[in-house]
This record gives sequence, structure tokens and C-alpha cells, in this order.
Amino acid sequence: MATRQPTPRFHDIDGFLLHPAPWRETSLLLDTYTREQGRVAMVAKGARRPTSSLRPALAQFQPLSLSWSGAGEVKTLIRIEWCAPLRVYGGAAAMSAWYMNELLIRLLPREDPHPALYDAYDTALRQLAEGGRAAGALRRFEWILLRETGYGVEGPAPDFEDPAIEPELRRFLRDRLDDQLEHRPLVTRQVAQALQRLKP
Repeated sequence: MATRQPTPRFHDIDGFLLHPAPWRETSLLLDTYTREQGRVAMVAKGARRPTSSLRPALAQFQPLSLSWSGAGEVKTLIRIEWCAPLRVYGGAAAMSAWYMNELLIRLLPREDPHPALYDAYDTALRQLAEGGRAAGALRRFEWILLRETGYGVEGPAPDFEDPAIEPELRRFLRDRLDDQLEHRPLVTRQVAQALQRLKP
């Protein structure tokens, strides 16, 4: 008789919540991003109930400590806690953070860790929370995302904080990203363009 293997468990893993979606009557299906395991899908059972202990920490753009179990494609969230909170609220900062989340969901396979990309995402969020120049944070993140997923360019990275090269660098990176997205516009990019058209 075969010995039953214990259910894999992960405890106190640093990560972020990329996207929550309703699942069944009271639960949420979470798309999370962790440094050690990459993107991980997990169910937060009962998280939509007002009394759920999981609910208060289910916030996007915030460093989290995640614990889960399961061997299948979708894991079960056991515990989630906030780490030091970031203030990524409204305006360009929030739009930029949403944009990064969408790129990770669309381009990064599940459970394929890229520590350098995770660090770039974390650094970009912190720069946005501190009121840093969003363009530099985004160009660095896009560059590392393309490099880590095999679609980067040879040679050293440019100076992402140089405003003189930013327009050309932005066009170059967007073209490379669009090639991988099969020319399906990102929702956040469409929203940003629509808001730009509304400006007087």
C-alpha cells in the first residue's frame, strides 16, 4: 500500500495580492505574487463573510505574509498578515501599481519564481508610495520583467531616472510588451489613455 504523502504547507512567505475574485458564496479566489514561489492561486475560504479573520488583510499593493497548504493548482490560504503598510493611494501611483499587477498576471506563468522581478516590483511599489517619479519605477519594472521572462535585450540597463531618454525608452518597452501580449491592450493602459483624453 502506497504511503500517503503529507500535504505541502508554506508558512510566512513574503508576497502581495495581485487580484481577488469572488468564488462560490462566501470565498475569494486570490492571485498572489510571492518571492519564493512566484504567482500562486489560492482560495480564501469564507473571506467574504464580515467576521472572517482573513478579510482585514486582503489588500492590494501591500506587503503581506502568506501561509497556505495544498498540492493542486489552487492552494488554500491558511493565514495572511500585513507587514509594514505602503501608502499607494489614488492617482498616478495607484494606476501604475494596477498596471504592474496586470502585466504580472498576463505575462508570468504560475509558480515560476523570479526573485529579481519580485524585488523590482517591491521596489517600484515603495517608490510610488514615497511619491517617487512613477516613470522611472515603471520603466525599471518593465525592463526586468522582459529580461526575466526571456524577452529582454542585451547589454547594460539604461538610466531609468533620466527624463531625457524616458519617452524613447517607454515606446521601446511598450512595443516589446505588446509583442508578448498579442496586441491586446491592457485595461489599465486603456483607462490611462481615456483619462488623458479628458484633460482640458
